[in-house]
Amino acid sequence: MIKHIALALTLAVAPLTSFAAQFVEGQHFMTVSDKAPSTSPKLTEFYSFYCHNCYNMETQFLGDIKANLDKRVSFDSKHVDFMNSDIGTEVMRSLGVIQELGVEDKMVHAMFSAIQGEQSGHGHSHDHDHSAHEKPAINTRDDIKKVFADQGIDISKYDEIADGKTVSGKLDLWRAQQREFRIQSVPTFIVNDKYAVNLSQIRTLGELIDLINYLAVEHK
Repeated sequence: MIKHIALALTLAVAPLTSFAAQFVEGQHFMTVSDKAPSTSPKLTEFYSFYCHNCYNMETQFLGDIKANLDKRVSFDSKHVDFMNSDIGTEVMRSLGVIQELGVEDKMVHAMFSAIQGEQSGHGHSHDHDHSAHEKPAINTRDDIKKVFADQGIDISKYDEIADGKTVSGKLDLWRAQQREFRIQSVPTFIVNDKYAVNLSQIRTLGELIDLINYLAVEHK
């Protein structure tokens, strides 16, 4: 079961100012790895296509976050493995295929919608149990491939890409980092492979962006 966090993000974009003096380790962020931070500033979002909060983040806030990152900060996303099931692995694998094909702008939202329904990112309760009401639309790889095809994506090489070394390597990395960073709820933002943002303590979108930029390029 996906563990939901209480997003304190009513999040209108606030003017971006320096909040660095207000950021406290253990309150606004946590150190989640004993390793040295990444050599280049980076932000990683861990999420799940099954998570309603993740859909809200994707549709309402992530565009503004990415647009306001310091130019030195790269962004990537990784799918968690909370389900530990065959279909959960296939859904994880679909994100790897999406990334390999470079169709994130089209397919990420399509996968959220296929699994949760078009309205899930716009007001459904975070405690809503989709499985309690109807059979999920995504039950097999063929169901996933149909979502791709419906979006005009050539699926002739889907199996080759999905089962290839690159995508399989991504899944191995995502699972290993999920354990390393002790990710228990989603969405989770990890900065520089070192720091986890505590979203429950963030008051505005501007503050969240400032915290990410601070951790990525200033915090030592």
